[in-house]
Amino acid sequence: MADGSDQPTVASLRRALRRAAEGRTLDPDEATTLLSARGEFLDELLATAGRIRDAGLADAGRPGVVTFSKKVFVPLTRLCQDRCHYCTFATVPHRLPAAYLERDEVLAIAAAGAAQGCKEALFTLGDRPEARWPQARQWLSERGYDSTLDYLRACAIAVLEETGLLPHFNPGVLSWAELQRLKPVAPSMGMMLETTATRLWAEPGGPHYGSPDKEPAVRLRVLADAGRVAVPFTTGILIGIGETPAERIDSIFAIRRSAREYGHIQEVIVQNFRAKPDTAMRGMPDAELHDLAATVAVTRILLGPGARVQAPPNLIEGEYDLLLRAGIDDWGGVSPVTPDHVNPERPWPHLDELAARTAAAGFTLRERLTVYPEYVRRADPWLDPRLAAHVGALADPGTGLAVESARPTGRPWQEPDDAFVPGGRTDLHATIDSTGRTGDRRGDFDSVYGDWSAVGARVPADVSGALRAAAPAPPRQDDPELRAGLRLAADDPAALLEPRHEAAALALLTADGAALDELCRIADDVRRAAVGDDVTYVVNRNINFSNVCYVGCRFCAFAQRERDADAYRLSVEQVADRAEEAWAAGATEVCMQGGIDPKLPVGAYAELVRAIKARVPGMHVHAFSPMEIVTGAAKAGVPVRDWLTELRDAGLDTIPGTAAEILDDEVRWVLTKGKLPAATWVEVVGTAHELGIRSSSTMMYGHVDHPRQWLGHFRVLAGLQDRTGGFTEFVALPFVHTNAPIYLAGIARPGPTWRENRVVHAMARLLLHGRIDNIQCSWVKLGDSGAAELLRSGCNDLGGTLMEETISRMAGSDHGSARTIGQLEGIAAAAGRPARRRTTVYGYAG
Repeated sequence: MADGSDQPTVASLRRALRRAAEGRTLDPDEATTLLSARGEFLDELLATAGRIRDAGLADAGRPGVVTFSKKVFVPLTRLCQDRCHYCTFATVPHRLPAAYLERDEVLAIAAAGAAQGCKEALFTLGDRPEARWPQARQWLSERGYDSTLDYLRACAIAVLEETGLLPHFNPGVLSWAELQRLKPVAPSMGMMLETTATRLWAEPGGPHYGSPDKEPAVRLRVLADAGRVAVPFTTGILIGIGETPAERIDSIFAIRRSAREYGHIQEVIVQNFRAKPDTAMRGMPDAELHDLAATVAVTRILLGPGARVQAPPNLIEGEYDLLLRAGIDDWGGVSPVTPDHVNPERPWPHLDELAARTAAAGFTLRERLTVYPEYVRRADPWLDPRLAAHVGALADPGTGLAVESARPTGRPWQEPDDAFVPGGRTDLHATIDSTGRTGDRRGDFDSVYGDWSAVGARVPADVSGALRAAAPAPPRQDDPELRAGLRLAADDPAALLEPRHEAAALALLTADGAALDELCRIADDVRRAAVGDDVTYVVNRNINFSNVCYVGCRFCAFAQRERDADAYRLSVEQVADRAEEAWAAGATEVCMQGGIDPKLPVGAYAELVRAIKARVPGMHVHAFSPMEIVTGAAKAGVPVRDWLTELRDAGLDTIPGTAAEILDDEVRWVLTKGKLPAATWVEVVGTAHELGIRSSSTMMYGHVDHPRQWLGHFRVLAGLQDRTGGFTEFVALPFVHTNAPIYLAGIARPGPTWRENRVVHAMARLLLHGRIDNIQCSWVKLGDSGAAELLRSGCNDLGGTLMEETISRMAGSDHGSARTIGQLEGIAAAAGRPARRRTTVYGYAG
């Protein structure tokens, strides 16, 4: 019954019930079978689900407690670009007095809720109405907003500052960047997955046909992106819209995968379809309540005791006891002030009735906030510091639940004055080479990176196979693609990037032995013709101003929790002091980057640059990765272009092209969890180039990647360079595995082989020929002898003196943290080449 079309047998149902009761892991077929349970079988199913729910509540420290959120419903706009065939919330412009609620109308709803003790402002709205309706575009433009999401953000800030209610957003499909931008103004967000059945979206007559944002793949991407951004997120399924039982189960499994990987799904709603007049689906039968109960119970069994499962109480025809028996532990948002604008024909129950019906089933009803208690208590990385005071004013610090007697009051939406406190292990840059790191992993290793088994399951088959087996066999010396590749490398190397030569390029990327020697010789000949024999270097200092970070990059051993022994934050004065020390030692550049510290003030990036320029006007400031830039812009609520312009005006000279890792999201989401998508990296770096801010380019390899992804990465860099010409160099970064979380978890391999180091650097010279002249090898990661060898394989640059290097050393690199000018010139001499000091942008330096 893999397709859900066959009726399960009694024997298969009994077996599935027994396995569920015993706590066994159910496969999709068994879970689908359980949906058919009725009568005594349904009673048995509900009992199992109830026991799992009860265990979870006990583990959470609130046994027997069922929660709800006291809210107001803010229908910001009922216009929508989608055409869902069951929806009466979305309408057309001529049926509305205005395209959007005015700001004052929003505040009036919120103020009325605050007066009644509500604590949540649920913003529900159609998906990007300006994409479909000129009236929406005009309304926004007249009031100075570029988009619905810009207006939503502004309204949320107003609600926070003037009423104290906590916004929860249901704006439909959001991108990674949009989630970043909205997170500082809303403690939680949500979007119903509804179903993973693509046919219900793709086929004419389906409930989601003609609705671009209801494509399951798009909505699953939103779930994942919300996890990457660490947004406490609500999702769920809608049953009875034409899906098969197997498709329903597939949807639950999809939610479970996302929840396990990122830990961000704060609740799962199981909602039953109710037909509405004046819709295309008005003739469809309502989802039957015993079907709803069975689905809730299976959801509870599949998601486990730690999940929070909800059923809307106004859609269940008074069957409170049935749904509580099925394993729910939450009734969702209930408003004493506003109607359910999505289901206006079905009013919410009075709170006294909801409490009484919950008590009759043996439970205690307690109020929660829009953000669930687990995320309130953990705070980092889930809550933006600017929301901390608003949430703290309404939350019980012991339980994370709402203080029911608390009344919201408006308070400033701003960063706490004392949030970013310099201190901690500020001498780590020096002591990393003497006493080393405190431990091989941070204290939240088992949670911050997501469920490691779920992460491992995402490793592409061709990569995971390579990890388990030996390296792929190199092509034979007489392989025609290899010979063709070597001829092309000598005659027209950049042509190897063209798709028609992909087979030859891949043959070269797996070359070994005599063929690899020949490849490196050709690369060095190309280097000599392009830039001559000089080996260049810059006298610089790295300054990492904070290593506090909760993004959860799985390759990073530098990031620490605020309370970890190795965590630190530098003050602006300390950063300026280090820059001044570097200048006195002959440096012309500081390279400044830090963790994505949630408590770093939004103005700190520009302040750091200004402080360095004030102290040492001639110092070149090479600072802030694309991830730092996009995060800073999101916190400030401005476009990346405006943020970069501010940094440039403060004195920022160039940016490092780090945070690239591998510009292939399939690999990237295994490797980085929460970092910016590849397209966003390209957008940030391209925008910097357009503003006259040049950058380096990088690739980190040797972890869960594959030569085909390397080739794709080089193509992305080449395409951007063709458009902007802004790259100054390419830096190949071998993965340092020793303390890397993804290696400690058994997913990544132990860094690249020496063959791979040679081939990546040689191919960088060839593939980027005519586009990026300078190819750098990292002595930090390769050592002096390794760097000297790669100077004979196409490289012409050694990077810098660094003076301090913490990131690679925390990962386990054993090549030290600094080199003198004499030592760098010694590496060049070992390669038989002269050395020359340069500027950051490869000019001559005295």
